[in-house]
Amino acid sequence: MNAWLEIIFSATAILILLIYHVHLVYKVRRVPLTTAVGITNHVRRKWVQSIMQHGRDILAVQTLRNQVMAATFLASTAILISLGLLGVAFRPGVFEGISHALNITGAKNETLWMIKLLVLAVLFFSAFFNFTLSIRYYNHAAMMINIPEAQDPTATPETVSEVLNHGALHYTLGMRGYYLAVPAALWLFGPLWMLFGTVVLVIILYQLDREA
Repeated sequence: MNAWLEIIFSATAILILLIYHVHLVYKVRRVPLTTAVGITNHVRRKWVQSIMQHGRDILAVQTLRNQVMAATFLASTAILISLGLLGVAFRPGVFEGISHALNITGAKNETLWMIKLLVLAVLFFSAFFNFTLSIRYYNHAAMMINIPEAQDPTATPETVSEVLNHGALHYTLGMRGYYLAVPAALWLFGPLWMLFGTVVLVIILYQLDREA
């Protein structure tokens, strides 16, 4: 019975997350200015145009440096957490006992518990990967934004904006990995906790992702 409850609650939580993010992607592509992602992409394009037209090189470098520092900190944190989770996964003990004690409805299986830990580790590895890509794009944008368009016709505000928005996209995906780690961590204590965490997370994400 517990195995079936594990499957039902876990599948429901994953389905809720999948439906929400499919809806978000649709909104970003079709009506971007009704989403936070679309609005910030639009604002970054205007910002790049203003920077390049008025030659505000120092402002551009300082702003992008702050973005790189934030992404670096989050990437370092993600890789440390993911490596720690791998260590726990292959050395089950006290934490496994605590999670099983709080697991009221789900299956209590050591292999399943290790799979849950590995899923959580994959989320943080994904966050690390996206944050490092974000740093890469921000560094490219910092170089390109200081090149006068008259000197290189390829360094247009549109091109720089595209590179900057790619960096912002990977930053957003990295943060999404952190957010999704919440229901994944609650899954360690049972599928009912995961489902509850998923519902709360989707409500919060809806507020963050919509036009503010």
